[in-house]
Amino acid sequence: MTDREFPILEYDEDRNAFIRPENIIKPAEITEKCVLCFFSEAIVKILNEYPHRIAAHFKAESLSYPLYELDYKGQKIALIQAGVGAPIGAAQIEELTACGCKKYIAAGSCGVLEKDIALGHLIIPISAVRDEGTSYHYAKPSREIEADPRVVQIIENTLTEQKVPYIKAKTWTTDAFYRETPGKIKQRKSEGCVTVEMEASAYIAAARYNNVDFGQILYGGDNLGGEVWDSRKYDTRTEIREFVLRLALDACLAL
Repeated sequence: MTDREFPILEYDEDRNAFIRPENIIKPAEITEKCVLCFFSEAIVKILNEYPHRIAAHFKAESLSYPLYELDYKGQKIALIQAGVGAPIGAAQIEELTACGCKKYIAAGSCGVLEKDIALGHLIIPISAVRDEGTSYHYAKPSREIEADPRVVQIIENTLTEQKVPYIKAKTWTTDAFYRETPGKIKQRKSEGCVTVEMEASAYIAAARYNNVDFGQILYGGDNLGGEVWDSRKYDTRTEIREFVLRLALDACLAL
């Protein structure tokens, strides 16, 4: 490891970390295919429709995330509540991989930086600006990180087959949603970012580090592309969330 002016740039290639997930997570009898979903109400809806079992539990202080294995359309697929933010996103990739999962699709939402993107419109991230800290512990410093093009294509195929409109876009991953200032928004838009969220770059970096497949489907939520923030009340759009989860499950089956 080389000393740098700023600690976040001191990437260490040594994989012999003191705490390694494979030393604390027991492998489970679980399918390799796993969907991480941010929408708890959509997860409940799916669990009410399909036979399932709890394969494992992942705990973080007062939180507990059951790892479900579903019988979905004749195949086995894992489903878990996704945690918000880059650190827990990367940790879930680490722990789920130690458990036995190796192919991931995340279903989430994002802010849009272009006001013409409608509420609920789907976005497939193809790259992410790394404006968070977690990814720098999994990949050498760089301004951006690219999503796996093969997984992006599989997601595209799924959406195309179901005649669902979508766009592919660069996203801005940030740790601090209360610091999305006009200046930063302008800068990110000039770099080609269309969306903003809190996990994508860390997800991509952690997946690459663990040599597993990862892709993501986002839907456009609040609007940061105008003169003022517009929440668009996207948290109430449960039908969109359920739809995105179903698409993610279908895409994951194709991995």
